[in-house]
Amino acid sequence: MKILYFHQHFSTPKGSAGIRSYAMAQSLIRNGHQVTMVCGSFGAGQTGLTAPFDRGMRRGNVDGIDIIEFELPYSNSLSFLKRILIFLSFAFKSIKVAFTENYDVLFATTTPLTAGIPGIFAKWLRRKPFIFEVRDLWPELPKAMGVIKNPVILWMMSVLEWLSYHSADRLIGLSPGIVEGIVKRGIDPQKVASIPNGCDLDIFAQEHQPWRPETVKETDLMAIFTGTHGLANGLDAVIDVAVELQKRGRDDIRLVLVGDGMQKKPLMARAQQLELTNIVFHDPVNKTKLAGLMASADLGLQILANIPAFYYGTSPNKFFDYIAAGLPVLNNYPGWLAELIIEKQCGFAVSPENSQAFADALEYAADHRDELVVKGENAQGLARSQFNRQELSQKFSDWVAQG
Repeated sequence: MKILYFHQHFSTPKGSAGIRSYAMAQSLIRNGHQVTMVCGSFGAGQTGLTAPFDRGMRRGNVDGIDIIEFELPYSNSLSFLKRILIFLSFAFKSIKVAFTENYDVLFATTTPLTAGIPGIFAKWLRRKPFIFEVRDLWPELPKAMGVIKNPVILWMMSVLEWLSYHSADRLIGLSPGIVEGIVKRGIDPQKVASIPNGCDLDIFAQEHQPWRPETVKETDLMAIFTGTHGLANGLDAVIDVAVELQKRGRDDIRLVLVGDGMQKKPLMARAQQLELTNIVFHDPVNKTKLAGLMASADLGLQILANIPAFYYGTSPNKFFDYIAAGLPVLNNYPGWLAELIIEKQCGFAVSPENSQAFADALEYAADHRDELVVKGENAQGLARSQFNRQELSQKFSDWVAQG
């Protein structure tokens, strides 16, 4: 079966972005299917293609995946308007691909929500089976964050969401809240599969050269955040806890933020203004380098802004990387991940916007390293038992390739 797979922010493991689509494409190939991946040029990602673009497009095969990459450079640090224009441009270019390529099934994954547009056209004008994967609930999340307030735009997004869901033959939700949100839009629950992000155990379980940023001592408790520095991530909470820890004189705790995004410069400026010496900002790294950092870390930070829509409506890559690497996780918002951490005793769950409780948890971790080891073992056990990417990708392949 030939699968036409749309993911605007696709990356191989050589990039510093999430590799869910790469892993899922590999599973489809292992099951005897052909995969054509359609994507844009994502700043944090690496498609593996090196040939120059020809009229805004290049094509090649990487690790068995036929890749069509549009010259649409995207970065999380771009303005909101520029990002919207790139999303729309990718969607319109994708429509042409959906009409000209030879395929049996069209699969599209968010974000953005516009990813569903080629699927809608393929379903109704080419009568092709369409499977839609929902990674975030739009427009619910941007509306809850206050990022989009214009009622006309919100209405248009709601219409696009409804059309995408109702055009799809089958859907995938990455978290319990996402699955529930899809069903609430009038979709038969039998058409929706829950397939969360998975753990790349084959990457993180290998031996890697441990490393730390130069300013972090081997004896320090190193807590790391790896991911986008955006509004949704609420990383001011890390600055706040750094202030609290500095007040308490805990110079043995270091907070390392790895990644990029539109909020990184303001965060760095705030940390400098407050003369914080216990927080380190580091550029994004690829999966192999990330695994080495995690091998040296003591704790993973799962941080999000305190927005109720996030509690059950997200499935963050970084959490699954942490537990795959055997790192206990400190989570600062309620929801399904906090409940999982408490149930499996694989970290700490603190109330949102509470720098004192956050600091207490970090101090406890620093003072009870033996307990951290046990929590890390529990984390990796959870990764193997419930979120093994190999098993989840097989479920994905079976669901997508039903035809």
